[in-house]
Parts: sequence; structure tokens; C-alpha cells
Amino acid sequence: MASQNILELTDQNFQKMVLQSEIPTLVDFWASWCEPCHRIAPHVEAIAAEFRGKVQVGTMDIDQSPGVPTNYNIRSIPTLILFQGEKVLGQLIGAVSKAKIEQFLNDSLPSASI
Repeated sequence: MASQNILELTDQNFQKMVLQSEIPTLVDFWASWCEPCHRIAPHVEAIAAEFRGKVQVGTMDIDQSPGVPTNYNIRSIPTLILFQGEKVLGQLIGAVSKAKIEQFLNDSLPSASI
């Protein structure tokens, strides 16, 4: 589900790509069999383009990389978590609208980041 603007995250690269990142990272936890995950994918792609340079966006397939989702108690997908380094700034659960994701980012990010 990764694209030009979206990082493909795994248990192996999560520490470096997300927790050690200089800029906030929105992570979309998803699975290939999850219909709601496929419904929000275009929104996540649009957000990645819209917030490019301010927020990096990555996706993590919970079936391919179950370690990180377990560590963050992901119990429902899709789940979007916004990280600033090792700190969780917030999360959204479910097939939400693009407007809701934008509002979530605007409300969650430090004002200097936007």
C-alpha cells in the first residue's frame, strides 16, 4: 500500500524511520483483507502529498509486521497513529474521512510543525 509519498514500514525499519525521525510521522496500520483500510487508503495518500515536508506518512501491514502493532496495542484497523519521535501525539481508529484526518493532524501537531 506504499506509494511515492508513503513509506513502507516494517518491524525492522520502524525504529529508524519513525522513532528516530526528525519530523512527525503518521502511521497507517492496515491489512490487505481489511475493506475499511482500503477505503481510507486514498485519503492517506492525499494527506501524504498535502502534508509533505511537514509530516511523513507510512503504512504498516499488521500481518507482515506484527511486532510493532502488538507493542502499540493495535486492536482494530485501520488505526492511524501520529508519532513525534518516540512520543505518540494521538490516534484515530476506523475508516475516517480525509477531513477528519486533516483536523486530527492540525489539532495534534505542534503549531511550529504546520
